[in-house]
Parts: sequence; structure tokens; C-alpha cells
Amino acid sequence: MKKSIYSLVLADEVVAAVDRMAYELHTSRSNLINQLLAERLSCTTPEMRMQSVFSAMDALTEQFRVLEQTSAHLLSLQSRLDYKYKPTVQYFVELYRVPEDGAAGKLRVQLRTQNASLLAVLDSFFRLWTEWESAFAQVSCRITAGRLERTIRDTGLPEEALGRCISSYIRQFDSYLKAWFAGISSPQETAQQLGTAFAVQAQKTGITI
Repeated sequence: MKKSIYSLVLADEVVAAVDRMAYELHTSRSNLINQLLAERLSCTTPEMRMQSVFSAMDALTEQFRVLEQTSAHLLSLQSRLDYKYKPTVQYFVELYRVPEDGAAGKLRVQLRTQNASLLAVLDSFFRLWTEWESAFAQVSCRITAGRLERTIRDTGLPEEALGRCISSYIRQFDSYLKAWFAGISSPQETAQQLGTAFAVQAQKTGITI
């Protein structure tokens, strides 16, 4: 949805109320006015579509800690590993207002730690995961120290279906990550077991996002 600049004459009291609400919702005055008018006039904005996706991800609250949403296009989740120091894995789901180069958004996974050994274990899993995925789908991934960024493909799914697919993907990723840390004392055996399980599941369901 294209945006343009318009001049409006508004009462000071209305602007003050809008600013208070915008502050509470962590958004801008212009975006809030746009949203309010769109709702009143039954228009669907990209922000509404993104919220529909995020609303469909409510099932994740049973397994993850969902952080306060500070932006209409970003949802943050946390999951704790059953490993020494109890590190926290963070998942960031960022959606684009309009698809970009075949992508509806991106998923970022990172570990909240400065421990070099933990980061090495995490990076080894990231490399395995991208290797497994590449056998079944063309997905753009980037690995840096303690972080994986992956595109969310624009598959043309309705918002609720996309939200469910993202939820399913994150749950699957998190379960494999925890299994990797649990079996890190036997990395080759664990990698083979998880890789086989991933292949069986991917052949049944494909790569959902």
C-alpha cells in the first residue's frame, strides 16, 4: 500500500490524544492515524496483515516467552535451553510491509551469551540446520557469530496460515536445537540422528516457510 504526504487540520485535543495512544502502542502519530482511519473505512493496511500473522502465532505462548511487541512488523520470542548456565535463545520474526525479492520477511535466531564454547556449539548447529534445509528448499541464510538469519519465503499463504507455518517452523527449530545441545557429548551420532529425523519430516511436510 503506497503512502503519500497529506496536510490535515486537527484539533489540538485530538492530536494530544493520538500522541498519547501512539506512545502507548510504540508507534508514530502518522501510523496510528493511518490505522484508525483504515479501520473506520474498512481498509486493510500492511500493518493489519502483519498483526493477523502475529495473532495466528498465539500458540507459541505455551512454549516460548513472547516479549512486548515494540513494532508492528516485529515479534520477539525467548526460549531457555536446558544446558549449563541456562542460556536464552531469542527468536525475532520480522515481516515486510510488501514482499521483497520473494521474501515475506526474515527470522533471526541468536543466543544471549558471550561464552565462546556455547557460541561454538550454537554455530555448529546453525551450519547443520542450513545444510539440512538446503537439500529440500532454496532458502537464503546468513550465519554470523551466535546468530542465524533466514528469509521467510513469500509463498502467497493467507495471513493466518502463514502465522501457523511460522509457528510450526520455530517450534521444530527449537526442538532440534535443544536436542543438539542435549546430545553434544556425541556430536557425530547426534548430528546423524537429527539429520535423519529432519529428512523424514521434510519429505512429509516440506519446508513450510
